Amino acid sequence: MNRSIAFFDFDGTITRKDTMLELIRFHCGTLKFYTGFIVLAPYLLMMKAGLVTNQFAKEKMLAYFFGGMTLDVFNDVCHQFSKTIIPTLIRPLALDKIRELQETGTEVVLVSASAENWLRDWCVTMNITLLATILEVKDGKITGNLVGLNCHGKEKVVRIQQRYDLKDYTDISCFGDTGGDKPMLALAQHSYYKPFR
Repeated sequence: MNRSIAFFDFDGTITRKDTMLELIRFHCGTLKFYTGFIVLAPYLLMMKAGLVTNQFAKEKMLAYFFGGMTLDVFNDVCHQFSKTIIPTLIRPLALDKIRELQETGTEVVLVSASAENWLRDWCVTMNITLLATILEVKDGKITGNLVGLNCHGKEKVVRIQQRYDLKDYTDISCFGDTGGDKPMLALAQHSYYKPFR
């Protein structure tokens, strides 16, 4: 039996903007958004210089904007963001491709460094499987830390291989837009880099 599967990055591939940044802007407003990035600038500069990891800088950002927020409140913010903002960020050609693949019986999987909290609702609506970064929760509150590794770069391949035996598939496609997607793209017979403009 022929089986096909397609793995998509989300931010920048399916969307026009980074959804974590847009979530922060949505929740905090423009002034706190920019104020926060002034405070966080040293970590972001160190990341750009290769002195700290992407995960370290991401955790600092999440802790600054969401640390101490209860999970229920955070998930409600994510639900509203998914409902009202994410649809405005989707690239139409990406949406067309997803639907085209699904119509041929291809399983579509979203593999994202963004957290599952703000991607889950959209994936359920689209009938897409989700593999994403997991946020740490302690005493019912967001800490800003991640559970395990950020779902980025080689970790995308790890997550895929934990969930799927790719030998079971006769056709594998991957879609991405940054260097962090290249390990995932290497899994596919058909890889597409920055395919949707």
